[in-house]
Amino acid sequence: MAQTPTETPSPSEERHEQRHEAHTRSTYAAFLKELCAKGGLEPDLAGCAAAAVVNALLQRIQPSEAKDLEAQLPRRLVEFLPRPEVWRAGPSTLGKSKEDFLGAVANDLGMEVSRVEPVVRAVLNTLREHISEGEAEDVERNLRPDLRELWRRPQ
Repeated sequence: MAQTPTETPSPSEERHEQRHEAHTRSTYAAFLKELCAKGGLEPDLAGCAAAAVVNALLQRIQPSEAKDLEAQLPRRLVEFLPRPEVWRAGPSTLGKSKEDFLGAVANDLGMEVSRVEPVVRAVLNTLREHISEGEAEDVERNLRPDLRELWRRPQ
């Protein structure tokens, strides 16, 4: 039942919302902790890097696949991404190569392009651990060959 602006939530609705918010925070915190461990990143950089890399990734895959991927991301991370209209319009025409991808992330993070690839790889590897294998395969099929190399797990 939808609340009108003047209705006060019931105690059970408030508890449900509090549990949902706690779960949302803990899921994102676990994602960032894993990213920091995998990539040797500081927490502040990890959060910014996750948003920059996922944003660049969503703009380079088909809108239907971007929507599917977004549905499996930690909710807190989704809150830091641009509005879906940005990536639902279709893959970006601003540049689709690996170099363009790395350049976009470096620009978002204020880093030198020559230093951003390990950060991107850490984010993508952590991201793969937090989505289903089927979704990871779907994303990979949507990427250009040079970007697939970034997406794949290290051997």
